[in-house]
Amino acid sequence: MTVFQGLRVLDLSRVLAGPYCTSLLADLGADVVKVEPPAGDDARHLGPFRDGESVYFAQLNRGKRSIVLDLKNPDDHATLLRLAERADVLVENYRPGVAARLGIDHATLAAVNPRLVYASISGFGQSGPMHANPAYDLIVQAMSGLMAGTGTPDGPPTRVGESVGDLIAGLFASWAVSAALFDRERTGHGRHVDVAMLDSLVSLQVTAMSLLTATGSLPGRVGNRHPVSTPFDTYRTADGLLAIAVASDGVFARFARLVGRPDLPADPRFHDDTARTRNRDEVRRITETWSGGLTTQEALKLAQAEGVPAAPIQDLAQAIESEQIQQRGLIGEFDHPVLGRTPYLRQPAHFGPHERETGPTAPSPALGAHTGQVMAEWLGANSA
Repeated sequence: MTVFQGLRVLDLSRVLAGPYCTSLLADLGADVVKVEPPAGDDARHLGPFRDGESVYFAQLNRGKRSIVLDLKNPDDHATLLRLAERADVLVENYRPGVAARLGIDHATLAAVNPRLVYASISGFGQSGPMHANPAYDLIVQAMSGLMAGTGTPDGPPTRVGESVGDLIAGLFASWAVSAALFDRERTGHGRHVDVAMLDSLVSLQVTAMSLLTATGSLPGRVGNRHPVSTPFDTYRTADGLLAIAVASDGVFARFARLVGRPDLPADPRFHDDTARTRNRDEVRRITETWSGGLTTQEALKLAQAEGVPAAPIQDLAQAIESEQIQQRGLIGEFDHPVLGRTPYLRQPAHFGPHERETGPTAPSPALGAHTGQVMAEWLGANSA
C-alpha cells in the first residue's frame, strides 16, 4: 500500500518512539530520511546483535534512508533548514527545549515552511511542570497507573512486557501526523503535533477510568481476570492454562452448556455479569472442575465448538508461526547486507481485500549511506 508515496519525512528521532512512528509512515510508502548525528542513532548500538549489527535497529528502520548532519555545525544546520523547506513532515523526540537550542524547533521551521507537519514526541509533552524531565518506558509506565494495575493481587506492580510507552506514543504520533496532513489539504497549513508518552498510556485505561468514575475506586492488580466481566481469566487445565473470555449473557449461556451446567444462567448468583463477577470464586471453581480434567487443547476444541471465546497462551514465536498470523501477512522480510534475510513485524492495517502494506524491500540504512542521494533529489545538489 503506497498511500503516502511522494510524502517527504525528515526523521530526527532516535531509539524507539519516533522511529516507530516513522516506520509506520515508511511502510505506507513515505520517503523517510533519517537525519543522524555523526555517531548515529543510539539504537545502532543497542542489542541484540548479529555479526556486529543491531537487529533491533534494522527491524525498526527498514525502508528508510540515512544522512549524517551535525546540527551544531553551521553548514549542516543550514542544510537541515533547506531540507525542511522541502519536507512534508518532521518527527523529533528530543527532550523539550533541545530542538530550540539547536535552532530546529517548530517555530523556526514553520517560518521556513508553513506547510510542514512537525511532530514532537517526548516523555511528558511540550508543556506542564515535568515537560523537561527525562523519561523512559519504565518511568511512564510507573507514573501512568498502568503498572499499578498490572500484576497479581499478592505481587508487586509489574511492567507490561514490552516498551508500550514508546510504542503507543509512536502509534498516536503517526495517527496525528496523518490527521494533520489531512487538515493541511483543507487549510494549506501544517501543525505542531505534541505527543507525550505519559499521556498516551493514561489515555488507554478506559476500563479503569470507567470504574473510577462509577465507583470512586480502582480495580487494582487482578492478575489475568477482567475487573468487570466473569468468567474472563486464565483457568487451570490438566497441562497448563486456558484463557476464557465471557462478556455477555448469551455467551455465558453457551459457557454453561460447555462446562455441563446449563442451569447456571437461571441461578441468581450468575444471572448477569455483575452477579457473576461478585461470585467469581465460585465461577472459577465450576470452570476448573471442567477444565482441570482436560488438556488445554482438548478444552480449547470443546470451547470453540460451543462458540465460547478461548485461547491457549502463546509466546511471540508461537504467535508468528500460527496459521492465522501467517495468512494475515503480518511478517515481512527484507535483504540486509550484513544480517541477510531479515524478518520484521509489518503494520497491521489492511486497506481492502486486495490492498495492504506489502512492506518495503529496502533494508535499514547504513549510517549516512544516502547523504549524497538525498541532497541531489531534495536539494538538487551535486554532492553531499
